[in-house]
Amino acid sequence: MYLSGLSWAPWVERANGRGFDAIAPSWPFHDGEPARLRETLAPGLGRLTFGDVVASLKAVIGGLPERPLLVGHSIGGLATQKLVADGYARAAVAISSAPPQGVLSLAPDFFRANWPHINPFAGNRPIRMTEPRFHYTFATTMTRAESDAAFDEFVVPESRNVPRSALTAQAHIDFAADHSPLLMLAGDTDHLTPEALVRTNAARYRDPVEVRTFAGRSHFICNQPGWEEVADASVDFLEQQLG
Repeated sequence: MYLSGLSWAPWVERANGRGFDAIAPSWPFHDGEPARLRETLAPGLGRLTFGDVVASLKAVIGGLPERPLLVGHSIGGLATQKLVADGYARAAVAISSAPPQGVLSLAPDFFRANWPHINPFAGNRPIRMTEPRFHYTFATTMTRAESDAAFDEFVVPESRNVPRSALTAQAHIDFAADHSPLLMLAGDTDHLTPEALVRTNAARYRDPVEVRTFAGRSHFICNQPGWEEVADASVDFLEQQLG
């Protein structure tokens, strides 16, 4: 949420440097320069749901020659879990994954960070992230100047119906079913998906799912300084699954 495939460019370059053929597709209505998308809201963005996001990713995967190795973050991490559950991945890494249907957190920071995104009184109007809110919800470990620079480079408007629908059967995971290898990563200062919530999510699986926590990492774990360590841990895991 609030980012596009552009934010994954350093990861794509790093993975390709290790012999992978990596791509980073944007969600529907998220293609283009972030500044332009912030200036002019894409028609239809407000109606985008989590199910639509998953369907768009399944369409991309359907055009590949084989099942891919997946990496996703936040709601994209939940989409990764859903794709794993539906048999679309050879192996996957879910980073700071948003909770599937039925997995909840009572942490005050979680409610404060997430309420504006799911506010039922806001209708279907897309939500525009602000610099102060981005600093609180995403970039808590960075200075305000660093956070504002990241906002300008990466942040796009978002549909409230994506996180709302993630509370429904669109985000149901059959935790008892067999699944391909899955690693879940968390940051220890994440307000949007706290480490404890990631661990609760992972613990729901019948087959053990490894969780690894990175110290000093916020919800901006994939782009904040030190992202290389997280990227390498992800690629290392996926490489191991190739046998």
